[in-house]
Amino acid sequence: MRPARDWNSSVRFCILGSSSGGNCGLLQTPGSRVLIDAGFSARRTRAMLAAFNQSLDDIDAVFLTHEHSDHVNGLRGLAKLENIKVFATYATSCAVQSAMPEVKIRWQIVERGASFSFGDLTVRTFAVPHDAMDTVGYLFSTGDGSAENPARSLAWMTDLGTVTENAARSAALADILVVEANHDIRMLEESSRPFSLKQRIRSKHGHLSNAQTLEYLKSVRSPRWKHIYLAHISPECNSVGLVREIFGEALDPEGACPISIVDPASGCPDVTEIGPWQRSNPDPERTRVVRQPEMF
Repeated sequence: MRPARDWNSSVRFCILGSSSGGNCGLLQTPGSRVLIDAGFSARRTRAMLAAFNQSLDDIDAVFLTHEHSDHVNGLRGLAKLENIKVFATYATSCAVQSAMPEVKIRWQIVERGASFSFGDLTVRTFAVPHDAMDTVGYLFSTGDGSAENPARSLAWMTDLGTVTENAARSAALADILVVEANHDIRMLEESSRPFSLKQRIRSKHGHLSNAQTLEYLKSVRSPRWKHIYLAHISPECNSVGLVREIFGEALDPEGACPISIVDPASGCPDVTEIGPWQRSNPDPERTRVVRQPEMF
């Protein structure tokens, strides 16, 4: 880890892209800049970061959820950057390394269900059911709880066939939640995909449907979420318009919690900023959602 940077004390987050074609998110804290998954080539990732006025050379680490190609395709190029560490479970690291044995990856092995520190982040992994070697979600937290540096957190929970009790508990602790709304059940059934693939997607180790994700979100009592990102939307078996129709007012009729939908074709321009200000009563201004990359 390089020396702490002299940034302001806000936490900022954006999703570079999320679909079967690639997945990658960027989390910036006062002392760290990390990617969550690396599903795009290093060249494309660099271009995506530039759109948010960020540089790939400033990235400290990548946190992998699992070994599927749409989450790790960028590692061949990213591994050439000596400053980037790659965090993953042992099983995931073995699966990735066996697929690219010529690539020297600076692995940092983590245990499923463990908590550890990286820079000014506290990171907790939690298991999610998916048809990979050892898929995990992440809960990232920063801040010491003081008025000047309040606790702030992000949960990343995609690629799962059902929301387990443990995953639900972890996700409920976050200010920012990233969760998948992968497919519409009817569109999946009517698609031309092979029956075996349809079975895989709708299994308990597949992907969440719109209905499953909505049911989960509505089931959480008094969540602390300030912003929700709906990600990993299937371009063949779902649509942004349908997701917007299903989740909009049904989930948050008063608009208190912004919802960003990550378009599988064009991504999402939204940036969530959680500032250092903290009040005894809930403050809707504590979280700002902006569409201008200049906020970074």
